[in-house]
Amino acid sequence: MGRHPSTIVKVVPGSTGARCGIQAGDRLLRINGLPPRDVIDVQILAGEPELELVVERGGQEHRCTVQRRYGEPLGLVFAGELFTDRIRVCRNHCPFCFVSQMRPGLRRSLYLRDDDYRLSFLHGNYVTLTNLEEEDWQRIAEQMLSPLFISVHATEPEVRARLLGNPEAGEIMAQLIWLAEAGIEMHTQAVLMPGVNDGPHLERTIEDLSALYPAVRDLSVVPVGLTRWHSPDIRSFEPDEMHTVLDQCQRWQQRLRQNIGAGFVYPSDEWYLRAGQVVPPITAYDGLLPAMIENGVGMVRRFLDSQGALMQVLQGLGPRQIWISGTLFAPLLREVAAVAAHQADLSIEVMAVPNHFFGESVTVAGLLTVEDILDALGQHPLADAIIVPGEIFRGPDGRSLDDQTPDAIRAVTGCPVYVITQNNPYSSDASWAVDPW
Repeated sequence: MGRHPSTIVKVVPGSTGARCGIQAGDRLLRINGLPPRDVIDVQILAGEPELELVVERGGQEHRCTVQRRYGEPLGLVFAGELFTDRIRVCRNHCPFCFVSQMRPGLRRSLYLRDDDYRLSFLHGNYVTLTNLEEEDWQRIAEQMLSPLFISVHATEPEVRARLLGNPEAGEIMAQLIWLAEAGIEMHTQAVLMPGVNDGPHLERTIEDLSALYPAVRDLSVVPVGLTRWHSPDIRSFEPDEMHTVLDQCQRWQQRLRQNIGAGFVYPSDEWYLRAGQVVPPITAYDGLLPAMIENGVGMVRRFLDSQGALMQVLQGLGPRQIWISGTLFAPLLREVAAVAAHQADLSIEVMAVPNHFFGESVTVAGLLTVEDILDALGQHPLADAIIVPGEIFRGPDGRSLDDQTPDAIRAVTGCPVYVITQNNPYSSDASWAVDPW
């Protein structure tokens, strides 16, 4: 039987909790007489200057009262984030849902279709607002759970209802207006399907959402991503359609910069790469990359602006290097590698790895698997270092989507493997971490 989510797994030394004598293994029951429902309640309840904490230890309740010093953290790390309520799952039936297109037989957590406003507040997960009860709306307003990240996709009621496969999904504008009036900041996204919510429907979406600025801070526009298990009723954008959408977004950016002082609508990098256009400078994102980068907005720009720091790290990893890339980014990465190889006297091969695991229409590095990387490398590549993006190993215990660690690449190839990750992709002085295997 697993630990209760409110079980404390770590107490930060020097924190309020440590001074209170709380120990790892204790279970938090009450703060100032109130049982916390989740870590959001803990953060809010623990903001008082005087705290009475009640924990369960060995079947007995232990109580302590402590004065919290100004700015001092409670310092408790829990086994889970949601104590008294299960994660809210998605009630919709979106034909483009990536979870529904997932390859069978992977770890169970990859098939969880979470749609939980609490995780939106805590981690920036995008939610549809279609499964909230009245008490949820009231909690959002009372506790000012802001910002929230919202999958809008379309603002026209009938279009959104069809997109989400949910007849109740058309109420989105009324919900966004309610949140705006409650003082909640929102970041929104639209995953576009050709012939469904692009063209005039995207015009309506941009117009409606930008009218709620600055409560609605931005709109990320993302092309639909399809694996080999996608519905036969949907398709990807053709190159000429990519140009059309990108031009449409850029026209709106120009107009909105004049009207509201911000670009507001931001296409993901894939539109630029597939259309053969240069990604915008960092200033074009209006300081909003922390909210949008997980949507694939601005990732290429952050890489290009920090490549000097990356080259300093990679120079010491050996003269012959193989850089692993998804097929989408590989052409641009080859240009970077050519300059780096010349300046640092290195031999660099950029290996664009086709995604056989999910289907070759999936082109981003973050969805590559060790299985496909090894297939592309072969067993005995001539390299002193294999450089692999950290996005590939974001699963539990640093595992890939096919449940492998970087050590599997080293074991088969016999080459040292280095996993590279930006320490702070949102900062102008972003540095790189290198994890050797």
